[in-house]
Amino acid sequence: MKIGVPTETADGEKRVALVPDAAAELIEDGHEVVVAAGAGEGATFSDDDYEAVGCEVLADREAVFEAADIVFQVQALGSVGEDVDPYTDGQVVVGLLGPYDVADEQLETLADRSVSAFSLELIPRISRAQSMDALSSQASLGGYQATLMAAEELPKMFPMEMTAAGTIRPAKVLVIGAGVAGLKAISTAERLGSDTKGHDVRLEVKQEVESLGADFVELDLPTEGSGDEEGYAVEMGEEFYAAQREQMEQVVPEADVLITTAAIPGRPAPEIVTSGMVEAMDEGSVVVDLAAATGGNCEPTAAGETVTHDGVTVHGPTNLPSQVSRTASQQFANNVTNFLENLLVEGELDFDFEDEIIDSTLLTHDGTVRAP
Repeated sequence: MKIGVPTETADGEKRVALVPDAAAELIEDGHEVVVAAGAGEGATFSDDDYEAVGCEVLADREAVFEAADIVFQVQALGSVGEDVDPYTDGQVVVGLLGPYDVADEQLETLADRSVSAFSLELIPRISRAQSMDALSSQASLGGYQATLMAAEELPKMFPMEMTAAGTIRPAKVLVIGAGVAGLKAISTAERLGSDTKGHDVRLEVKQEVESLGADFVELDLPTEGSGDEEGYAVEMGEEFYAAQREQMEQVVPEADVLITTAAIPGRPAPEIVTSGMVEAMDEGSVVVDLAAATGGNCEPTAAGETVTHDGVTVHGPTNLPSQVSRTASQQFANNVTNFLENLLVEGELDFDFEDEIIDSTLLTHDGTVRAP
């Protein structure tokens, strides 16, 4: 197959869908790889790096779409807006396609061109798919980066130290949401030496939080049914969230750093932290709301912005993995190449709808919108 890697177009996106090392493996397997000039620059990969492993670098981004059988993209369709790239008839697209935000018109355009579009956000949580789970690989990096952002901003050290000038007390970090991003934020805060606590409505993650060295904050809430069979949190009623917020009023103000990661696939993020809770935090405290892109877990959060609310810095980042673009690109490249390996049989595309991975992620195929 001929695999194409266009330049990313999302604002501030520094990642690239395929790194030279991964491209080299594909070429060794008999595939061809074409890359748009400058596609890897944001992730510190030069055109020479790609040419050195056997890729063809094309000067024109559109030429990549014209040449490729399969297109790898980090962000496309719903994740970048209303634009539809110049996909050609029968082309295969693999990437983060923003399935919950994609417009019907975009899907119809893909169907009209007989494009087979695979959205990696819809990868099922099964052991066989873990190596393809781009959402998790990128969320982990987001949790790591969120903790570093908070540590840099906070006017306190994270670790406790005994010095001749006196004891330095550790910073108190509270992480709300113990999914992939939350657990990485917790482990990073622990490694930095903070007094770390984690909270999640799914009590089954308590052991994971405690295994990282953090304390689990358990609230008096009816948590039955708070997670689906794949382990994702599900949307609860307003009565539940009201009770959660009431009890959080006793927990949030104690934190020097608050990192929130609570998200529900395809739904707005639950608002867990009110403005009043943030106002009760000490001046100089830091909030990093990783759910900002879908509305935020904190009332003062503004997506893509940093605001100061009553002396507390509130970050609303929407693409933290891009800040560690080289590592994020390496992880993403591994995800998409593993996905491709699952999609090919003896070097040929095999749309096996009995395969849960293929069936779950395929939005359009053979002129049909499969997942409206």
